[in-house]
Amino acid sequence: VQLVESGGGSVPAGGSLTLSCATSGLSFGDVAIGWFRQVPGKEREGISVITSDGGTEYDDSVKGRFTISRDIAKKMVYLQMNGLKSADSAVYYCAGSLRMIGTVKYYLEDFEYDYWGQGTQVTVSS
Repeated sequence: VQLVESGGGSVPAGGSLTLSCATSGLSFGDVAIGWFRQVPGKEREGISVITSDGGTEYDDSVKGRFTISRDIAKKMVYLQMNGLKSADSAVYYCAGSLRMIGTVKYYLEDFEYDYWGQGTQVTVSS
């Protein structure tokens, strides 16, 4: 199993970025893919998830600005980020969870995940 993030970079406040998560070794019919972010010295924060049946959830901090989507054929998951703020600066990770959780919002907890990518840096300048 492998997850590889890409698409990070530096943008001014108000700008947009799209992060990509390339997966291998996972069946999208069995896995939820989540996006997390972490700032040095702070806990990792769950910001969005897309479940095996296509359900989505967002943390309140990104709701209305970020959109998660997937391409099942390409085994890719995307995070479109609009209206970026300096507070969005972090290392962003995608992760895969094979667990069946009845309530989607609980997929925003990092301990529910089995596989992790290496992360991609997003820096938003104010």
